[in-house]
Amino acid sequence: MLPNPRRRPLRAIVALFAAIAFALLLMPAPSSAQAIGYVHVKVVKAGLVIGGGAGSGVLSYRGRSYPFSLSGLTLGITAGATIGRLDGWATGIRDISDFAGSYSSVGGGFALVGGVNGVQLRNQKGVTIVLRGAKAGLELAANIGAITIALK
Repeated sequence: MLPNPRRRPLRAIVALFAAIAFALLLMPAPSSAQAIGYVHVKVVKAGLVIGGGAGSGVLSYRGRSYPFSLSGLTLGITAGATIGRLDGWATGIRDISDFAGSYSSVGGGFALVGGVNGVQLRNQKGVTIVLRGAKAGLELAANIGAITIALK
């Protein structure tokens, strides 16, 4: 029995795709590839129209932990004082030094003894941090601000 001439091109295409897939598997990952960092923060803040806060946290990035401190000012609807624990993630990190710096923020929250908080931060190096979590105290906040993060 003679081989079907229609199957030869199909076999060639399958072999070509298999070779490409194998070559892609062998390629090393670029060293500048971005990875997601996980962020845990404890922060204390207070204010009336203008607010201030300070805290500390840990960035878990590529299997290592990097402690950091943060401080900042906010402007907007701010009244009260709270203590909060926030968790989230950081994206856009190419090098660990990209994480430190000045961030602009947009956030808000509410607490009457206990409450919720959320904030999104972005720095000039393209790093974005999104945080959410619980807080305790008395506060109503919807504001913009500037936050400085320093690696310890």
